[in-house]
Amino acid sequence: MSPPPTPATDTRSRILDAAARLFHEQGFNATGVSTILREAGVNPGSLYNLFPSKDALLAAVLERYTELLHPVVMAPVEARTSDPVERVFALLQQYREWFSPLDFRLGCPIGNLALEVADSHPEIRPLIKANFDGWIAYVRKWLDEAGDRLPADLDRDQLAGTVLTIMEGGLMQARSSRSAAAYDASVSQLRSYFDFLLTRGAARPG
Repeated sequence: MSPPPTPATDTRSRILDAAARLFHEQGFNATGVSTILREAGVNPGSLYNLFPSKDALLAAVLERYTELLHPVVMAPVEARTSDPVERVFALLQQYREWFSPLDFRLGCPIGNLALEVADSHPEIRPLIKANFDGWIAYVRKWLDEAGDRLPADLDRDQLAGTVLTIMEGGLMQARSSRSAAAYDASVSQLRSYFDFLLTRGAARPG
């Protein structure tokens, strides 16, 4: 067992939890520090002792998203199925299950921040990219684990990036229409492409 968190660690977690939720619900620019303090139940001194600025808090939120990628996002997918190809679609289904009860109202928290702050906060762009790169790396790993079920000449890096593009683009369209139709259509097209790739892989000369 790990030791119980110190008060500073607990305070930090509360602040990060509140900030991440508020940035997702309201956006970074629309979220005031006073609102974060109220939602986290901390005083200004506690916050600024840990995060000297709102921008530093944003950076810490993005770093935390990276840390939570495996336990929160990828581990549940890997627990659903051992088939590496099906893990790709289990991942996309998991996002659908997370966001459809809200009618896709909030969209992807990382995608939202990429749209809102990537231009105005160039120092934050590497942290956003790190989140996307980590996501792509897991999908790439699954594609590698599929081995010769997929064609040898397949660019697996590009395909892993395409899966992310389908997820982000599908969520954005679903958010604008408050409907899963565009998301489901995108995933269906990806499924058809994977079926084609698997057929090519199976037809490889022995």
